[in-house]
Amino acid sequence: MREQTENLFTGMADAGCTAEEIEKAERILQAGDLGELTRFLKQCRCGLLDRMHESQKRVDLMDYLIRQTEKQSTK
Repeated sequence: MREQTENLFTGMADAGCTAEEIEKAERILQAGDLGELTRFLKQCRCGLLDRMHESQKRVDLMDYLIRQTEKQSTK
């Protein structure tokens, strides 16, 4: 069980979870509420997805700026 717990926290860190999120997961796990832990992990996943979408928007904007610059340089 200890190895699974360490794998959980290591995995959360590797996925980009904050120290506060990992600490909260640890508290939930210590309370033995696996249903709540699953809900919390899903919340963390949603946060990661939101950040990914924001990053994608920034990449799309950079692509647009590059295309605009390339158009101007061929004139």
